[in-house]
Amino acid sequence: MRKKRPPVIIDGKLCIGCEQCLAACPVDAIRMENGIAIVDMETCIGCGECVKACPVTAIAFPPGTEVEVATVAPVEQVEAAPAATAGAPAPEVWVFIEHLDGVAAAVSWELLGHGAKLAADIGGGRVAAALLGHGVEELARAAIAHGADRVYLVDDPVLAHYRTEAYLRGMVRLVAKHRPEIMLLGATTTGRDLAGAVATSLRTGLTADCTGLTIDPQSKLLEQTRPAYGGNIMATILCERRRPQMATVRPRVLPLPEPDDARQGEIVREELGLTEDEVAVKLIEYVREEAQDEARLEEAQVIVAGGRGLGGPKGFEMLQELAETLHGVVAASRAAVDSGWRPHSFQVGQTGKTVRPRIYFACGISGAVQHLVGMQTSDVIIAINRDPSAPIFQTATYGIVGDVYEVVPALTRAARARLSAT
Repeated sequence: MRKKRPPVIIDGKLCIGCEQCLAACPVDAIRMENGIAIVDMETCIGCGECVKACPVTAIAFPPGTEVEVATVAPVEQVEAAPAATAGAPAPEVWVFIEHLDGVAAAVSWELLGHGAKLAADIGGGRVAAALLGHGVEELARAAIAHGADRVYLVDDPVLAHYRTEAYLRGMVRLVAKHRPEIMLLGATTTGRDLAGAVATSLRTGLTADCTGLTIDPQSKLLEQTRPAYGGNIMATILCERRRPQMATVRPRVLPLPEPDDARQGEIVREELGLTEDEVAVKLIEYVREEAQDEARLEEAQVIVAGGRGLGGPKGFEMLQELAETLHGVVAASRAAVDSGWRPHSFQVGQTGKTVRPRIYFACGISGAVQHLVGMQTSDVIIAINRDPSAPIFQTATYGIVGDVYEVVPALTRAARARLSAT
């Protein structure tokens, strides 16, 4: 074991809050407080990754530090492939198929649909699905129906339930053998966990929580777009020298493709190479919680969201009436959540959930970038605000300038009358 460096020092006056150090730290020793990076001296192992990642040299070792750098060994290390060259096999865009109890996460199908466009933009590429699990043959065929040209299937009893170590081993073996150009995962609890582990083992780049993916026409690199600096700007990130180019993408930011059961594709079966005895974590019991309204936000077809303009928590009772009338759910902006009017689980936006309903009511919401990131792909956006210059009207399909306490009850009465008549 090589001698490690002492904990790093962060200059708060230089820090710009870009969070690059958070992404680089392998032991989660850095956190953000009031937009400034803070290092946990007891957790920091002195690896130096944050020092290299900081774009403004706000992080450094104490003066006189001369000892060697400590290294963190991943579960399994595989050298990432270089960029594709002329004469190489057709580049592949991979999508990890997340599933539970035999049902795929919708974000996996969303990514397959968009992956086909990315593969075409690369030039002669194809989209492939990486499917790990046990008894998931039907999901392999469903992946083809949703756009996969090829499915890499690892079917093993060890993979019956998601565990990081087992899924990491399977994914790393697949990548080492087939060398994808791009790998996409949903920005879900499972996707985020697996993506970070895989990227660390492959020593490649990973952009988290993307809201947009395109291919640069000249370089053919994946342009990975995500909110940064607290949502005040949209950053486009490239992974120029390592492969695969990896990204997690928020659910509901991409359209869900219609399945085509007539599509033909190839299923490539691979071995896991891992026994149950080699997996440290054992699943004792799986308990499913009953879904609440906040848990259904990402799947809701009608959402009635409230913001600071409601003036207080009582306004959400009014929104609940409209939501129930339209068989929808209630949501909130960050301002309403920070005020304590609704729990964080109801929050829509950059630091909350991303939604894509058919109808989104923005009631008393000004339209900050942080909120728009989470709902701007809704089919129809109806904004209600007394300020005619509120930014939300630039995004809204329909805008109503008026008092939310007058407009929302009127909409509820009209909706009830229309539903009663039909």
